[in-house]
Amino acid sequence: MPRTSKIAENPPFAVEQALKRLGDNIRTARLRRKLRLEDVAERMGISRFTLSDVEKGKPTTAVAAYLGALWALGLLDQLEEVADPDRDEEGKILERSRAPRVARTRKALDNDF
Repeated sequence: MPRTSKIAENPPFAVEQALKRLGDNIRTARLRRKLRLEDVAERMGISRFTLSDVEKGKPTTAVAAYLGALWALGLLDQLEEVADPDRDEEGKILERSRAPRVARTRKALDNDF
């Protein structure tokens, strides 16, 4: 029997809320398209129970199921902005703080051949 990871068993509140929001958004997108749970699940190749878990935002559901639901609903391209390095302000600040402040001096070339 596979073990459940600690973060799946007891996720931080922010993670739990983000998963629930994502699940709600997926459910809303499916309903707006007037698609049945069974039809989207079949297109994804999963059970309707797994898709139901996605829509509930269960942390033990595989990330592939969440991404598959976004794909089946035509929303996967919106994921490109997640963790985009160009939008990572904290990461860019840290990178700049570690960068050398001045250029290294070069040795003068010797013309003696």
